[in-house]
Amino acid sequence: MNIITTLTNTKNETEKYFDLSEEDLAKTYGEGKWTVKQILVHLADADSVLLDRIKRVISEPKQVIWAFEQDLWNENLDYKNFPLAISKAVYLANREMVIFLAEKYYDTLGGKEFIHSQTGLRTLKDEFDKVSWHNQGHLDQIRIALASE
Repeated sequence: MNIITTLTNTKNETEKYFDLSEEDLAKTYGEGKWTVKQILVHLADADSVLLDRIKRVISEPKQVIWAFEQDLWNENLDYKNFPLAISKAVYLANREMVIFLAEKYYDTLGGKEFIHSQTGLRTLKDEFDKVSWHNQGHLDQIRIALASE
């Protein structure tokens, strides 16, 4: 499966979860883990961060990109009470931009390198791929949460 297909498929599956009932949004995939709602808000924020990285790598040479601490974002931005409609709009807009940029640059500039503050040397392709596998991992968590009683 190519990158455009996986980015589109994860977007389409994720989008439907933004419209779940409050009861389903409050479910979690394990004791002490994030709720479905928190995961969705996180996905919107993570796609925003990853899109910013992708644009920086495409636009400016020799980037050093800093990691972000997702648990602090969850806590300090109050994901439990964050307006889900805003996160949905942000997620969908950012994902469309990632797909557009992947169509244009994944193959032509995919080898372009940057430094990540925690993982070291990475490429543009790595970052596009991360958008996909990161989203997929959280979709797995959402499915587990929704399957639980």
